[in-house]
Amino acid sequence: MTGGTLEVLLVDAEGIRHTNLLGRASYYVIIECGTREYRSKESSSEDDKISWNEKFTFEYPLLDWENLTHLKFRIMDTELFTDAGFVGETIVHIVGIITEGKDRGFIELKPAPYNVVLEDDTYKGEIKIGFRFIANKEAHVTETREFLAEDKTKPRGSIRGSIANIWRILWWRFLFCHKTDSKNKHKHK
Repeated sequence: MTGGTLEVLLVDAEGIRHTNLLGRASYYVIIECGTREYRSKESSSEDDKISWNEKFTFEYPLLDWENLTHLKFRIMDTELFTDAGFVGETIVHIVGIITEGKDRGFIELKPAPYNVVLEDDTYKGEIKIGFRFIANKEAHVTETREFLAEDKTKPRGSIRGSIANIWRILWWRFLFCHKTDSKNKHKHK
């Protein structure tokens, strides 16, 4: 296998701690996987629920996937006078997802809630995340292309050529059978 792709669906969060004193906070999530890091769009909270509905893709060679153990989701908020305030984080261990995905070629986990851990190691709220791992995605595409290329190298005849061959065969059979029948009729008389 050459590698794999992990798709992460960041859905929403509920019941997280509000750090703003004035107004509504805008929340975003920083997702870390190995050396790669993504930042979600900002989303305002409504009725204690924050929605992102964003998909992030991590692609690594298979050797790197064997060394990656977790994803870290840091929930941040933007305040009136400061750029980023830490709200909480969630760490999801992905070893089982990667192992199953490698064995089966594909695995999908529907979005599920994960606890949000605060700075003092207590829990407050949940973040909903879904996962999909596709193993060896590039190799399947390459094999398909090679297979199609092999089929194109075989010569294909035209319809006109096929019809002409059928007429030749029928004509020769007619002549051969007609000559043999006429010789047999002369011998029997």
